[in-house]
Amino acid sequence: MRSSPDIAAVGPVTRRAGAGMGLATPGRYPPTLTRWLLLAALVLAVLLSLLTPLNQALWDALNRGLPAPPDSRVVVIGIDDATIRDYGRLDTWDRSLYARALNTLDDAGARAVGLDILFQGRARGDAALAPLLDRPNVILATTADDPQGADLGPGASRTVTGLSVLNIDPDGVVRHFQRSYRLADGSLQPSLSEQLARAAGMSAQTSTTPLTLRTLQDDRNTLPVLSFRDLVNGNVRYASLQDKLVIIGLTASGSQGQSYLDVARLPVPGVILQARAVSSLLAPPFRALSLWAVVLLGVAAALAAVLLRGFWGFAIALGAVGLSVPLWLANLQFPGATVSLCAMAGLLLVAAERWWQLRHLGTVDPLTGLGNRLAFTRAVEHRWNTRAERPIGLLLVDLTDFRSTSDRLSLQAGDALLQHLAGTLRGNKRRSDVVFRWGSDEFMLLVDGSDPQELARFSSRLQAALSEIGTQEGQRRASIGHAMTGPEVRTPTELIERASRMRYRNKYRNE
Repeated sequence: MRSSPDIAAVGPVTRRAGAGMGLATPGRYPPTLTRWLLLAALVLAVLLSLLTPLNQALWDALNRGLPAPPDSRVVVIGIDDATIRDYGRLDTWDRSLYARALNTLDDAGARAVGLDILFQGRARGDAALAPLLDRPNVILATTADDPQGADLGPGASRTVTGLSVLNIDPDGVVRHFQRSYRLADGSLQPSLSEQLARAAGMSAQTSTTPLTLRTLQDDRNTLPVLSFRDLVNGNVRYASLQDKLVIIGLTASGSQGQSYLDVARLPVPGVILQARAVSSLLAPPFRALSLWAVVLLGVAAALAAVLLRGFWGFAIALGAVGLSVPLWLANLQFPGATVSLCAMAGLLLVAAERWWQLRHLGTVDPLTGLGNRLAFTRAVEHRWNTRAERPIGLLLVDLTDFRSTSDRLSLQAGDALLQHLAGTLRGNKRRSDVVFRWGSDEFMLLVDGSDPQELARFSSRLQAALSEIGTQEGQRRASIGHAMTGPEVRTPTELIERASRMRYRNKYRNE
């Protein structure tokens, strides 16, 4: 067998230049293809919006990079390393130390005091501490197992309690807290931060919705951490405690104090996180978009990336992430990562479609959408080795006097005539047949698995179907020649020559 140069040697290829209403132009796509791209972008955007938890990483970065100012009403009294050195381990303390601290805070005019200390059983000094725990502005931290503190505290009867609970994510990071927590028996118990916020005048709520724990600016002037030892010894300025929300808890390092990871993945004492929770409650709340709003934003970004094309997808993706910053400062958690990912998905669909077009550009005729001469060459080469088992039939079709007609008419009319011819050939071929545009007004049909008689009948039916080809200025006759492989046909060129000779005989006989 001879290769494609042998086929290409038969007749020159003349192709119309860029003018014509069917030609593909850069940046313009068939409506059907655009609809499929839009549908794929819609489905991808919905899936990405529902399945990708990427926004939390973005919000962590914003929380770290844009810390909020601490509420000046919140003060932490830390049981630090110096306090532990002076008074020993926490579980060995005489609890009258807490009584002395509470009395000092009362004298200083503190608005409310939260004891973020989980007492265990009875101990010395309970008699001095118990009456102070009954004060309405003293809040005792408890656990979900004993929300009222009956087994933990020194036996006060009217103590205000709040759960000392933090929402720890699977990666060990504390990102959220709640105003209330649901217990095993179904009841709701307020958190320690909620009780302190109520003491500051905030209206009571029993919401279990997770709230974002804000990272606070490291400002010792507005969120001081005073030493418990200094408080007990009276070495504090009362003015720094007046009308404050005070939280007492462990800040000591090592085994004495329990630490948690914040969004910066740094160990932070639990009492500091409780202070952040109180400041977060006292600040304007964050608002989050509903799931449907996130889906709609993702779909809009993906569709816009497909419709606008070019680098607009990158602009939408970057803009979504950039928009998250001012909206975060306005207390709105914008799903910038999800919207950005949806825009990139639309951009990738456009890139994949363009890659497909470039890959097939050399084998597709842009006017008719049929395979061109190169595609015909490859199709014949693919079938040639099996021609003994499956004979190859070939039909060669052209329009009589098309060039003179095209010169008289407009280019658009000539292109429309070729498109009409191509559509007619598509509509009359069998499912296994393939149509190609061979020249400016010539078309090829490859017919598999036929015999000479059946091929002749098919040629006659196609000739009848093409009798209606024409324009408003008059009908145009189509000439058809056919040939089939056999022992005397050794090359594809000979097959094409046989069909061409029959076509010319039919044309002259008709004339």
